[in-house]
Amino acid sequence: MPDFADLALQYIDGEWRPGSGSWDIIDFNPYNGEKLCSITVATAEEVDQAYRAAERAQPEWAATNPYTRRLVFERALRVVEEREEEIAEAIVAELGGTRTKAGFELHLAKEFLRESVQLALRATGKIIPSPVDSKENRVYQVPVGVVGVISPFNFPFLLSLKSVAPALALGNAVVLKPHQNTPICGGSLVASILEQAGLPKGLLNVVITDIAEIGDALIEHPVPKVISFTGSDKVGRHVATVAAANFKHAVLELGGNSALIVLDDADIDYAVDAAVFSRFVHQGQVCMAANRVIVDRSVQQEFTDKFVAKVSTLKVGDPADPSTVIGPLINSSQVERITSLVDQCVESGATALLRGEAEGNLVSPSVLTDLPADSPALREEIFGPVALIIPVDGEDEAVRVANDTPYGLSGAVHTADTDRGVAVAHRIETGMIHVNDSTVSDEPIVPFGGEKHSGLGRLNGDHFVQAFTTTKWIAIQHGRSGFPF
Repeated sequence: MPDFADLALQYIDGEWRPGSGSWDIIDFNPYNGEKLCSITVATAEEVDQAYRAAERAQPEWAATNPYTRRLVFERALRVVEEREEEIAEAIVAELGGTRTKAGFELHLAKEFLRESVQLALRATGKIIPSPVDSKENRVYQVPVGVVGVISPFNFPFLLSLKSVAPALALGNAVVLKPHQNTPICGGSLVASILEQAGLPKGLLNVVITDIAEIGDALIEHPVPKVISFTGSDKVGRHVATVAAANFKHAVLELGGNSALIVLDDADIDYAVDAAVFSRFVHQGQVCMAANRVIVDRSVQQEFTDKFVAKVSTLKVGDPADPSTVIGPLINSSQVERITSLVDQCVESGATALLRGEAEGNLVSPSVLTDLPADSPALREEIFGPVALIIPVDGEDEAVRVANDTPYGLSGAVHTADTDRGVAVAHRIETGMIHVNDSTVSDEPIVPFGGEKHSGLGRLNGDHFVQAFTTTKWIAIQHGRSGFPF
């Protein structure tokens, strides 16, 4: 495991240094409460220093041959591979991720580094015809300049790298603010890896701080042209409002309330496996998690019996134990929120087929059914180990129930008929949906993002180019133009 104390610093203009704020963020292991490190917060002045360092370093980086830029990400991939066990141990310790979850996060992080190697070469230009004789229109995709990245606590290493590496590969500089619950995995560790990979100083700056210290300085600052935010829709709405008021583009990857639909002809055993994974991976702290399992009434009993039986076998405990499936929630506030939600559902008439208990930050799974139609739990993001089973009569009702939410991030449809599954998938108001698979999936070249309250814009593949470059038109008049006066 890395020495957390060595990484408990700000990283500004290529220098590791303490923050100058008046208070510390205390980084705890959510499983055993062990103090991992304390970090003095960065101030608004240090946010300014980070953005100014990025602003100074970016032009030379943008002018660097992209074949040279991509070498940094090739080396970063090798560094991650060499330090893989160390990073996995950090994920287990800082955010309570299980060993399986750490492996999943690291696999995707490496895939996105591989994609960043290719992205360095993908911002191309084109020539567009002109109605004016002897005129040439050249259109370029050029770096936006500086990108502000705000990452979440649930997949901090992956979701920091997922914006940071593509933005850098495309010729930008970055200021990264990780979540205060995961400052090392989401911030310092990313900087350490890219520093080791030879990224020039000033191009990546990491400020570990909190809105209580800096307010909206990270978003309002005049230097960044794009803000990439991953987190809750409540905070995302605020980020979008402030960014728009300051003429910045916001890329928002927000929450979800995904539905996994089990139609009457589904492979029940397989659907159970997909639903259990989709709901309980990383304790349900995943934006794509299947909050709602919508099951055709004709197979409801068989599905429910098998689902509850499988969930009952999931081991809850120490995330460092390879056999553990459900580790701790990130903090006591999340524990209180989840236990209160279950209590409220049961009090309002829901049936608890399993009712989880809390011990410290560990919360065992709950499975609820018979929820009243007006239950708030059906429409909100749960972000914990609670599954809702909702019986329906036929696919039309399944579609109606699936769409009855302000979110639209992911989803899944299980059926023996692929064409039927695709037809149902087309009717679900969501940015991503999977036929006969989990709701939790990400790949480096497919468009990732949501509809409704689940976000704005897309990431991955060519969508990285759209997010982190801007379009520039250069017109060339060969010969002399004629003017009316």
